[in-house]
Amino acid sequence: MSNGNRSFNIAICGLGGMGNWHRETIARIENLNLVGSFDIDPARQRFAEEHGVRPYGSWKELLDDPAVDIVTLAVPNELHRPLAIDALRAGKNVVCEKPVALSSAELRQMADVADAMGMVFTVHQNRRWDEDFLTARKVVESGVLGPVFRIESCVLGCRGIPGDWRQLPERGGGMILDWGVHLLDQILQMFPSDPLRTVRASVDHVTNELVDDGFYADLGFASGLAVHVEVGTSHFISKPRWMVFGRDGSAQIEWGCKGRIVRCTDHSKNDAVPIRTAAGLTKTMAPRTDDTIKEFPLPEVHSDVRDFYRNVMDAIDGRAKIIVKIPEVARVMRLMEAVKKAAESGETVHFEQG
Repeated sequence: MSNGNRSFNIAICGLGGMGNWHRETIARIENLNLVGSFDIDPARQRFAEEHGVRPYGSWKELLDDPAVDIVTLAVPNELHRPLAIDALRAGKNVVCEKPVALSSAELRQMADVADAMGMVFTVHQNRRWDEDFLTARKVVESGVLGPVFRIESCVLGCRGIPGDWRQLPERGGGMILDWGVHLLDQILQMFPSDPLRTVRASVDHVTNELVDDGFYADLGFASGLAVHVEVGTSHFISKPRWMVFGRDGSAQIEWGCKGRIVRCTDHSKNDAVPIRTAAGLTKTMAPRTDDTIKEFPLPEVHSDVRDFYRNVMDAIDGRAKIIVKIPEVARVMRLMEAVKKAAESGETVHFEQG
């Protein structure tokens, strides 16, 4: 992926933790020049200057700079829609942090402006480049497990929600919007042609009553695939990042892509030594004998998250289609809304037909 010899100038709005991650990443991308940033916090303005980045005096000053080709928005969630629309109307291409908006209706407004202005508008769904996700997808696509019937995708922490705007519903707080946007996007990317039929969900309010600090979503696809997505912030013993279950084997994938594949090598040999429990024997849940299973390493998958920005430049140049497409993002937004609806109602939500 390359944008040839053309260089692009980019500015960042919001130089907090994620904005600084963008600053550091942009510095390592060929033909992409960071020309400035703006933050309402004077301390972050000083931080920019200390790190050789021009601190614009205002949001308007940033937008009025004709040198800026791309604006990256790394601001609290409720500001994404108005600032993206400002930037698009100013003739800037826009990279917006996730979640792109507080609702699918807001996203439609943003996309309409982008279309009217003829600008590239995309969302930083950076966890499409997570190697654990790419490994899980490769395992599924390889067929090594046979037909896959269940997947579990879990992210569990034990420090609660960060003590900032992420705790407030009017600012787009909560784990469905914070981490759900990644995990649900990953699942839909794994099975883009399999209609999602049903959504069941529940939420946790362990340390925060205003927004969800964890959630559970069970997704039922037209093919029969069942997916469990779980996010929590009060779990002191974690689970594997991914579990993938197929007719012929299972895969366990941890953060850092540690894990294993265990595959059945002989279905005809189905006998086992019973497990003795305090209340009796069980043969059904006894493990298979060693001569009928084999353990394999996970496939190696490598990625470069800088390809996100390289793709943005290529798309602006007309050399490639944008990777993170707005219709895909809109589908994830609608799914997050379905998760919230299912959790609030306690009923199954029917998501897609066809």
